[in-house]
Amino acid sequence: MLRLQAYKFQLMPDGKQERSMSDFAGSCRKVWNDALGAEIKNYKEGGKYLGYAKQCSTLTAARNSEHTAWLAQAPVHTQQQTLRDLDKAYKNFFSKRAAFPRFKKRNDASSSFRFPDSKQFKLDQDNARMFLPKLGWVRYRKSREVIGVAKNLTVSNYCGKWYASVQTERESTVRPGVHTCGATSAVGIDVGVARFATLSDGSTLSHIAPLNSFKIHQRRLARYQRAMSRKVKGSANWNKAKRKVQRAHARVANCRADFLHKASTSIVKNHALIVVEHLQIKNMSASAAGTAQQPGKNVAQKRGLNRAILDQGWGEFVRQLTYKAAWNGATILAVPPQYTSQCCPSCGFTDKGNRKSQAQFACMACGHEQNADEVAAQNIRARGLRVLVCGEDAQLGSPVKQESTEAINHEVHHHG
Repeated sequence: MLRLQAYKFQLMPDGKQERSMSDFAGSCRKVWNDALGAEIKNYKEGGKYLGYAKQCSTLTAARNSEHTAWLAQAPVHTQQQTLRDLDKAYKNFFSKRAAFPRFKKRNDASSSFRFPDSKQFKLDQDNARMFLPKLGWVRYRKSREVIGVAKNLTVSNYCGKWYASVQTERESTVRPGVHTCGATSAVGIDVGVARFATLSDGSTLSHIAPLNSFKIHQRRLARYQRAMSRKVKGSANWNKAKRKVQRAHARVANCRADFLHKASTSIVKNHALIVVEHLQIKNMSASAAGTAQQPGKNVAQKRGLNRAILDQGWGEFVRQLTYKAAWNGATILAVPPQYTSQCCPSCGFTDKGNRKSQAQFACMACGHEQNADEVAAQNIRARGLRVLVCGEDAQLGSPVKQESTEAINHEVHHHG
């Protein structure tokens, strides 16, 4: 099995290289917006979808035109890749897998361009530098070795800093069902707000405290947003205030990503079977405001709960567990969450009255008392074992949706 993995590094360009990278990203944004505008105009006029080949012809004409000759100062491969990305976005929209493509703004927090072929760049790991077309050698912060054959490279700007993400390909020696660290245990994981994750490994129970990254930085972020609201939109001071807001959001996201990576890696390395709940997070975090005719109840409390749920990053946590399990030979299952915190792990009696409070569980039949999150983790583990070992009905438990090999076996560029 081929394993695709991305390695992300912070670049250290000089002033000229940094300006050139900004120009390259701007040219790709121009190509995207012009191509998207042409598609929309063509559709309104009753024409057929133009597609990648037709847009490439238009790009060649634009690079040779005196009005847009500055496009030729950027590598053509990055602009052609932008057209491929737009074509893919349209196909995803036609297949109802994504929303309609949007125009890109100049002052977005992030911008990027990609070199799609390994022949277009060089990686010198011994000297911590990489050669990029029309930029020359660019130094980077070497945090780890790049393993595998480099396939493509993406340069991105995130909140004022430039990063390079190198996607590699290598043959994986992991055999399905054989854990690389020799782990043999099964664990059930119950996620929550008071406790980020409660783990049940047979007779062993443990939990991971939540980070609450957004909550920690919420007051500072609110202060930056208030300052931004007092500035004239579009002015130099407004842009400065906006960058502060963007950096604050980036800090929240980085702290959350670091926490999730450490938690998921620890779990995968120590367990051969991981059972999680198949949660509908979008429904759980839906607004309770209602409508003008039927206003919602306890809107403020629900808003706070929604904020706390989204602050945990449950979806990203399961995504990381999924591809890391594939990398380490572990198995991951997702089971329905219904009644996991209402079913007694001792006698099997299920009733909503067993859940006395958010944290307290007391069985009305046998009197068994325990933390409700621990009860849920035990029931999740037991349900996963019944699905895997006893062949229980698939409706009671099903494997995590298996995406393509590429999606499972490569870590997204934003997390390296």
